[in-house]
Amino acid sequence: MTEKMQNQPMQPSQPWMASVLTLFPDMFPGPLAQSLAGKALAAGLWSLHVTDIRPFGVGVHNKVDDPPFGGGPGMVMRPDVMAAALASASDGLPKDMAKIYLSPRGKRLDQPLVKELAAGPGVLLVCGRYEGLDQRVIDAAGLTEISIGDYVLSGGEMAAQVLIDAVVRLLDGVMGNPMAHQQDSFENGLLEHPLYTHPRDWGGNVVPEILLSGDHGRIAKWRQEAAMALTQKRRPDLWEEWLKSEAKEDQSKGKKLTK
Repeated sequence: MTEKMQNQPMQPSQPWMASVLTLFPDMFPGPLAQSLAGKALAAGLWSLHVTDIRPFGVGVHNKVDDPPFGGGPGMVMRPDVMAAALASASDGLPKDMAKIYLSPRGKRLDQPLVKELAAGPGVLLVCGRYEGLDQRVIDAAGLTEISIGDYVLSGGEMAAQVLIDAVVRLLDGVMGNPMAHQQDSFENGLLEHPLYTHPRDWGGNVVPEILLSGDHGRIAKWRQEAAMALTQKRRPDLWEEWLKSEAKEDQSKGKKLTK
């Protein structure tokens, strides 16, 4: 057997699925077996399917890579090997399931994309190693390249775990309070406001008085203003995008009022 399935209770409807192709299947579920994601996996709120790429390799040693044409350092994962692994992993999956290759040159993963993936049936994730995949199999399989940031990892496994965790927490029934994620960073285009809890006075550092007022309107205003100030200071790129979106929304509201 080249594939393994995590044990989960049967569900009346098909849960969101993460189908992962990797040379290191023992890395899964890894941290995804802990905390919210782990509890949700055990409860059958999502499923994990892992395909080991190695058995699809060629020759007696199941070779999966070769040197790049044109020269250069490193090795490239072979298209014939990856195509065979993809065909096996894709068998029986919904045709509209997203197919993603974790790559530092891909589109950056952000919260809107996470929401889009959470709304679908699941995702097929290809974890590359070495210098990456042969371009021909990326094109032939219609893989979308996604990056989790402007840095390079040893392989796509940890990037896949980041993507899965970000999606799973948005699935129905995973978070105790289904509204909790709506105040997260990026949910409304801004970073999250500062958070405070007990004790009120910690070594002379006191909680802002307004948060103790009980005035929910003033508290909401303070949090919004704090989120705006934090975003403007730390992420000017997000701040500019937020200003543009607010301007568009105001323009849209203005058009509706004139009709």
